[in-house]
Amino acid sequence: MDPDIELLDAWRSGDNSAGSKLLRRHFRTLFRFFRSKVTQGVEDLVQQTMLACAEGAHRFRGDSSFKTYLLAIARTQLLMHLRKYSRKGKQLDQLESSIADVLGSPSVVVAGKDEQKLVLTALRHIPIDLQIAVELHYWEEMRIDDIAVVIGVPSGTVKSRLNRARRLVREWILKAEAYPAALRETTAGDVENWARSLREKLLEDKADDAEG
Repeated sequence: MDPDIELLDAWRSGDNSAGSKLLRRHFRTLFRFFRSKVTQGVEDLVQQTMLACAEGAHRFRGDSSFKTYLLAIARTQLLMHLRKYSRKGKQLDQLESSIADVLGSPSVVVAGKDEQKLVLTALRHIPIDLQIAVELHYWEEMRIDDIAVVIGVPSGTVKSRLNRARRLVREWILKAEAYPAALRETTAGDVENWARSLREKLLEDKADDAEG
């Protein structure tokens, strides 16, 4: 039996320690999800997602994995956060608005190679749902069908969004004249590997502190 479902069943039966263990299993995924998009309040967003999951656990029917269900809740929490804290006059459209559009250009908090910082900055400049799709694909290695559940679209739409996301990231990098030309060319030429390499970088330092 899937360990997540086993823990969920125990949680539903009144075992709160099973619920705590279940959410701890996915802490790193949630932390990574939010840290790539906001620079403050990451732990609060993780806790809000966990609380929303706890309150709605009875509604989970097993049509997807628990991780997929949890990330769909995380996306909802993110959009609520962005609507609350968006810059004055900025409307949120997750297919058009980027994190940079809504919150302003956030500082890159990840400590890593220049290429990683450049890719992360580029991700924050593409539409939010495209950023989510590409991150779930590279960092969580989620299937197309599961990504579709998280962002609420047909599976075929996810494939086109992934293609669009990769194209927009490369285009943004190549046009980012604040960065050296050689760095832009190197990064744009290997976007997928640099994107994958961000997976653990986003968990360093603060993630360990928050989990401990």
